[in-house]
Amino acid sequence: MPHYPDATSIARSVRNQETSAKSVVAAALAGIAEKNPKLNCFTTVLAEQAMADAAALDHAIAQGHEPGPLAGVPFGVKDLFDIAGVTTLAGSKINADRPPATQDATLVTRLKQAGAILVGAQNMDEYAYGFVTENSHYGPSRNPHDPTRITGGSSGGSVAAVASGMVPLSLGSDTNGSIRVPSAFCGIFGLKPTYGRLSRARTYPFVGSLDHLGPFARSVRDIALIFDILQGPDPDDPVCTTRPPQLCLPELEKGIDGLRIAVAADYFAKNAEPEVFEAVGTVARALGVEQRVTIPEAHRARAAAFMITASEGSHLHLADLRSRPQDFDFATRDRFLAGALIPTGWYLQAQKFRRWYRDRVQELFEMVDIILAPTVPCVAPPIGQQKLVLDGVEMLLRPNIGLFAQPLSFIGLPIINVPVPRSGQLPLGVQVIAAPYNEALALRVAAYLEAAGIVSAPVPE
Repeated sequence: MPHYPDATSIARSVRNQETSAKSVVAAALAGIAEKNPKLNCFTTVLAEQAMADAAALDHAIAQGHEPGPLAGVPFGVKDLFDIAGVTTLAGSKINADRPPATQDATLVTRLKQAGAILVGAQNMDEYAYGFVTENSHYGPSRNPHDPTRITGGSSGGSVAAVASGMVPLSLGSDTNGSIRVPSAFCGIFGLKPTYGRLSRARTYPFVGSLDHLGPFARSVRDIALIFDILQGPDPDDPVCTTRPPQLCLPELEKGIDGLRIAVAADYFAKNAEPEVFEAVGTVARALGVEQRVTIPEAHRARAAAFMITASEGSHLHLADLRSRPQDFDFATRDRFLAGALIPTGWYLQAQKFRRWYRDRVQELFEMVDIILAPTVPCVAPPIGQQKLVLDGVEMLLRPNIGLFAQPLSFIGLPIINVPVPRSGQLPLGVQVIAAPYNEALALRVAAYLEAAGIVSAPVPE
C-alpha cells in the first residue's frame, strides 16, 4: 500500500487481485504502529479482527464473489460510532464503564458491506464538545504537518489519521464544525452532508438537532464514492431522510458551467488572519467568481447555535454531572454546567430564530447555487494555546475556532471543506456551501478545483 493511498485505487487493486486485502490491511496496521504513538489518532486498534476480515474478503474474491466498491480499503471511525464488541468511549472517562456495543453503527455496517475493513476507533474531544481534540483522558491528537499543533476537533483523530496516511478514509461528526475545522487544519477533504442525509443510528449523540455525520478522504472522488455508499433511509434513525440517494460520483465530471457561485461577505470577511482570506481569494479566482453575497444575521446565528448546543448537550449528561463531576474534562464539565442553567425561554427563542434564519439563507440559494466562505480563522494553533488575536482583539481560542462553521451547520447545509495547500506553510481550508440536498453541486465545484490543482491534500513534510 502506498504511503498516502486513495480508496479508489486500493479497491481497484484488490478487486483485480493485483494485491490482497490482507497485504493492504497489514500495511495500514504497520503504518498505525509507526505513526500513532507520535500523533495519537487511534484510541482502539482492531488489528486481529481487521486481518480476519481481510482474509475473509480475499477468500470471497477468490471464489468469484463481488467484493464491493471499497474492497479491502482500511478505515477508522470517530470514537462515538458503535463498533460491535467495543465500548463506545465518545472521548470520555465515564463511558469506559459502559458495556461494549452489541451492533455496529449503521454507517459502519454500510462501509463493511461495501468491502471496507474497519481498523479502529479514533480520538476526539470529550463528548464531541470542542474544537481542538486535546483530550484530557486520552491525550491530544497531533497535526501531521506539525505535531506541536492541534488537529482541530472534535473529529481530530479521524482527520489526522487520513492526513498522515494511516488510513485512506474515516468517518466523523459535525455539530458546529467538527468535520470542517479539523479538515482545514490538517489539509484534507471533509464533507458535512445535509442534516438528516446520513443515518446517525447507534452513534453517541451530542446535540440531536444539530448533529451530522460525514466522511474524510484525500480526494474528492473518494469523498463522493463514500458518500454514495453511506446514503439511504434508516428506520433506526427517525431524523434520517427518506429521500432516495443522490449519487454524486457520476456528477463529478460535469464541471462548473452554468453554476452561480458567490463569496460570502460581511461576517465572513473579517475576524481572521490575512492568509485565510487569501485562500478564499485563490479559490474564487480559479472559479471566476466576483459576486459577493451577505448571509444575514450570521453573528446571531452563531449565538443561537451556542445556546442550543449548550442547552441540549448538557441535558444528556445531567445525571453524571450530579454524580460524577470529577470524571469529566473540566472544560467540558463547565460548559455543560453553564448549559444546564440556560432558561427554557432562551432555548425556544434560539430555535425560533433558527427557522427565520434558515428561510433567509434559503432565499439566497434562489439567486446562487454555491457560496464560498473561510473554514477557520487561522492556521492550526499550538497545542495548549488558550487565546488568539483576530483583527486586533484577543479572544478565547476554543469557542472561536468555529466562528465561520457554526452559522452554517446551524441550519444543516451541505458543505465540503476543500484543502488549500501552501508551500512550506500549514494548510488552510475553504467551505464550498450548497442548498440542502445539493451535495452533488458542492462536490462538482470541489472536483473542478482539484483537477485545476487549486485544492489538494498536501503530504506532511
